[in-house]
Amino acid sequence: MEIRPFKAFRFDPGKVGDVGSCIAPPYDVIGPDQQEQLYQQNEHNIVRIIKGKTTPSDDNSNNQYTRAADYLNKWIKTGILRQDSAEHIYAYIQDFQMFGSSFRRFSFIALGRLEEFGKTVRPHEETLNGPKVDRLNLQRATRARFGLTFMLYEDEEMSVERIIERVAKKGAIVDFVDEQDVRHRLFAITREDDIDAIAEMMQDKSCIIGDGHHRYETALTYYKESGKAAAAYQMLAFANTCQKGLVVLATHRLVGNVKNFDLRRLLAGLEDNFQITDYKLDSLPNKTEAKEKMLAQMKAENDSNKSAFGIYGGDSAFYTAVLKDERAMDSVASDMSLAWRRLDVSVLHKLVLEALLGIDEKKLTSGGYVEYVKGTDTGVSDSIAEIDAGQKQVVFFVNPAKLEQLKKVTDAGEKMPHKSTYFYPKVYTGLTIYKL
Repeated sequence: MEIRPFKAFRFDPGKVGDVGSCIAPPYDVIGPDQQEQLYQQNEHNIVRIIKGKTTPSDDNSNNQYTRAADYLNKWIKTGILRQDSAEHIYAYIQDFQMFGSSFRRFSFIALGRLEEFGKTVRPHEETLNGPKVDRLNLQRATRARFGLTFMLYEDEEMSVERIIERVAKKGAIVDFVDEQDVRHRLFAITREDDIDAIAEMMQDKSCIIGDGHHRYETALTYYKESGKAAAAYQMLAFANTCQKGLVVLATHRLVGNVKNFDLRRLLAGLEDNFQITDYKLDSLPNKTEAKEKMLAQMKAENDSNKSAFGIYGGDSAFYTAVLKDERAMDSVASDMSLAWRRLDVSVLHKLVLEALLGIDEKKLTSGGYVEYVKGTDTGVSDSIAEIDAGQKQVVFFVNPAKLEQLKKVTDAGEKMPHKSTYFYPKVYTGLTIYKL
């Protein structure tokens, strides 16, 4: 893939104070409460641009997109945002805790030449039209790129990691801890030989989009319609799949609004294709133990390369469902590759959501039936609480997809179902800005 350094616009600490207070998570994970919190955190927080508030009086000439452009232009004019004087590649290090262990993920930020999906750039998930329209409107108004697309490449030599480790011995140009206790540090890679070495290493690499599919597709659309030379490049964060800090979490499915839903009927329907095990709440010391037993069996089945998922519907038990025969997927997804048919989320979507609950692709796309939940301890607990409160009907817990599965599916030229992966932590927005 062709990459190049660039002169990023960045928040000036002399003007804004704590730069970390101006940075935000990606737009698509910011809910209303966090949006308000980010607005209050700093008057120059990037949320005003990437996910600005709307008002009832918005119209074609005054809306969240025009206001985003006004903020951007004002911040550049007043020096809130300053452009680096030289072209850099930027090293991005994230330190975090997960499942009781410490991790460090390396990535680097550079411009990558946009290409149609194919051998060089491969998507791994389906996308929705709504977010793409939203991002395109923002790009048209601001003529800039803010969010990072998270790209995965493979380099067993770990050449960039060695450069980043050396550069990181100097002071970071941005250093802050987010609300999830993830430490984000940004460093400028300034030496020409380092920049050339990274560009040369990437020249023959193909990349998989790990996160930010909508951002990439929107950038490609904008380039085609604008014809701007600068728009031929997208700001990307590249991460090596060979590093230990690359963590993939599951994305669970929290289901609601299914007419005439009945958990007993669902479990009976599952028995045709799945071996069901229940962990009754009244036979164990507490609810947590039942949940942990379910999750442990799911992991054990996954380690044995079997398709399995967990279920909680608010009755007196947690359940695991293990696919009896992989050939059950052959008739319902005969046009898809073997790798796709073996994905746990594919099995769940085809044999359960669609076949037993009537939630087909059209309903998934329209929304209202399935909420996607990050596979952390908090995500699991919150899902259970929503079921107990009667706000949702059933939750399906899935194992995280394996990187080798992701590679096999994209090698086949296919995409996983929507929200099949959750690369943790997210790459934040506002560290660098690319003005076209």
